[in-house]
Amino acid sequence: MSNNCFVMKCGGSTLAALPDAFFLDLKKLQDEGTIPVIVHGGGPAISDTLGKLGIETEFVNGLRKTNEAVLDVVEMVLSGQINKEIVRKIQKSGAKALGLSGVDGHLIQAKPVANAHEVGLVGDVTHVNAEIIQGIVRMGYMPVVAPVGIGEGAQRYNINADTAAGAVASHIGVERMIVVTDVPGIMKTVDGEKRVLPVVTVADIEQMITSGEIYGGMIPKVRAAIQCIQGDVKEVVIVNGSEPEVLSKVLRGDKIGTRIQR
Repeated sequence: MSNNCFVMKCGGSTLAALPDAFFLDLKKLQDEGTIPVIVHGGGPAISDTLGKLGIETEFVNGLRKTNEAVLDVVEMVLSGQINKEIVRKIQKSGAKALGLSGVDGHLIQAKPVANAHEVGLVGDVTHVNAEIIQGIVRMGYMPVVAPVGIGEGAQRYNINADTAAGAVASHIGVERMIVVTDVPGIMKTVDGEKRVLPVVTVADIEQMITSGEIYGGMIPKVRAAIQCIQGDVKEVVIVNGSEPEVLSKVLRGDKIGTRIQR
């Protein structure tokens, strides 16, 4: 794909909390001919719905243990509730969006993760049907993708949203992926105060995970970022979505967030 496209990954709860100005920024980019491909998560909303339905859920190394009952809820919340909420918010700004899940048109093809005996129906991406995304972009719509994958025998898989976004970015051949979060970037304590690291390399990240400076929910984010710095993807930028015109600033090359580079 041409450089007028980038992949944006965002958590469902983060997107729901973003101000209208964020969606107006998306519209401005679309009007200028730069089309974002959005891959979203929805962990908190899934946990909330599972709780209401009395279905137990647990995590193993940051991945949700998934059986068919959990997967029904994952698909309902991600492909239904959250996907359509995002599409509505984008359309309210006057922009054009089209929501789909990785199941549609075999968009995200998957196989069981290596530790499937521990986590169940969680998938690793084997292929992304880039033609579908390219077709939606050519029609002038932003694709909004829910990370549910499909494998052999039409088996569905729960796919970590960071992993899915990285795979989509690699397969459609964009140079940049933007991860929109509720933090300003990767932080490091320097002289007793926390500061955002403007640029880090893959080696820096591995060292910070080992030392414990990067921990918890940030680990899968940065690991997915590392995974998707392959093929045409040259950098991943982690930014806070509530920053005004954050996407435009990243695309202009302003100093904002943390850029992860090879």
